[in-house]
Amino acid sequence: MPAARMHADEVHVDGRLVRRLLEIQFPEWADLTLRRVQPAGTDNVLYRLGADLVVRLPRTERTSATLEKERRWLPMLARLLPLAVPVPLAHGVPGGGYPFLWSVYPWLQGRDATRARVVDTARLALDLASFVRALWQTDPAIGPVPGEHNAFRGVPLATRDARTRSSIELLRNSIDVGVVTAAWESALRAPAEHAPVWIHGDLDPRNLLVDEGRLSAVIDWGCLGVGDPACDVMVAWKALPAPARELFRAELEVDESTWERARGWALSQALNALSHYTMETNPGLVLEARRWLAEVLSDSASA
Repeated sequence: MPAARMHADEVHVDGRLVRRLLEIQFPEWADLTLRRVQPAGTDNVLYRLGADLVVRLPRTERTSATLEKERRWLPMLARLLPLAVPVPLAHGVPGGGYPFLWSVYPWLQGRDATRARVVDTARLALDLASFVRALWQTDPAIGPVPGEHNAFRGVPLATRDARTRSSIELLRNSIDVGVVTAAWESALRAPAEHAPVWIHGDLDPRNLLVDEGRLSAVIDWGCLGVGDPACDVMVAWKALPAPARELFRAELEVDESTWERARGWALSQALNALSHYTMETNPGLVLEARRWLAEVLSDSASA
């Protein structure tokens, strides 16, 4: 049975289509084994190609635009970061029944952090802080400001207010509206005191690869841009338990207002995911978002 559609405007992608694209555009790889990568991403479909490659195909036109941005910036950023990132090896174009740009990447070893067991969460916190610091130290003047190309990640938190309150209303039968609203309004009061920096924009366990117990790579850079650093600091609630969260904050020297905005980002993303996806359309993200929400509310209650 076909998987439930995540987006109303997404195109259908299956193995036959991917094989046809390879035969037309990259015949040297067309005979390699092809296996769909699970769990499925929200924006792209991935097929592992042989042992060392992966084909990445956008689900929607919006995501296709983000792929162009990755092609431009990831080769430069890869040289400056302490972890592996997916630099494209080959650039596919529309054709063969598929309407968007697509790419072939090297296969990066590891499992995403939702499935890989991370025993040393303190080490994970330090590795994440090292990665984020290196990203922040890259010259922000040359990068793209937030916009539709990166799902508006890194914009001022207040611009997410209407959508977040709408999500709270949609979820009112499954959340404590008063507690959630108070946590959100607390984050909105935090001033934006930090200059814009380079951000990944979607740091969460699904995009962190772990190999032999250590963080080894950061993938899915579609939300890349230059904006509020709080957008990446929210990984503290998405990927780390409370003690490691404090270690991450200390190592990265995050100020109080950025920390509060980051908690708001994590809360907003959890609510928006839970109001948009279901256990039928994206069970992995729903379960993750429930966990993020619990971490944020637990932290807010003890603050």
